[in-house]
Amino acid sequence: MPLEVIHYPHPTLRYVSKPIRKVDAELKQIAQEMLDLMYESGGVGLAANQVDLPLRMFVANPTGQRGEGEEFVILNPEVQRPKGNASSVEGCLSLPGVNGEVIRPKSIRISAFDISGKSIDATVEGFLARVFLHEIDHLDGTMFFDRMNEQAVQEIQPELDEFETDFRSKQSAGAIPPDEELVERLNQWTEKYC
Repeated sequence: MPLEVIHYPHPTLRYVSKPIRKVDAELKQIAQEMLDLMYESGGVGLAANQVDLPLRMFVANPTGQRGEGEEFVILNPEVQRPKGNASSVEGCLSLPGVNGEVIRPKSIRISAFDISGKSIDATVEGFLARVFLHEIDHLDGTMFFDRMNEQAVQEIQPELDEFETDFRSKQSAGAIPPDEELVERLNQWTEKYC
């Protein structure tokens, strides 16, 4: 089945992803499909959770344009040494049309692996650091609005409620399986790769 971006409040968006223990041809294909989907959706990053996969992996390209900038496929990221703070407006492919001001570190040290198993150990700054942190949050089951102040969340609450209503009505109609079934599917992926 082709990958697609899932929308809030799909339960996989709150799932804490499991570290990947093996990479095979299928996982490499998934990473490529995630990049394709990210570009098609007009995004600059996409976490595995956002395509209903419980794996600790994300893709990114800060330009958002295929063939421009640098593409990243990041596995099992860990963040150290956050420095400074900067505030900027963020959006999310799992909450299209919803934006909010989020404070994040200006600079981070990231330890991870690329899709070919090569170790990554780098300091990342500015917009790229923000993109990485947004995607790593997804891998930890955290949405960008969880990092916003209470008043800012109240301002977007009607939009969040609309996503919730839409999702639950699709579940009631049988277009989306119940939460339990969605979560059960994740186990097949963790058994395969984690």
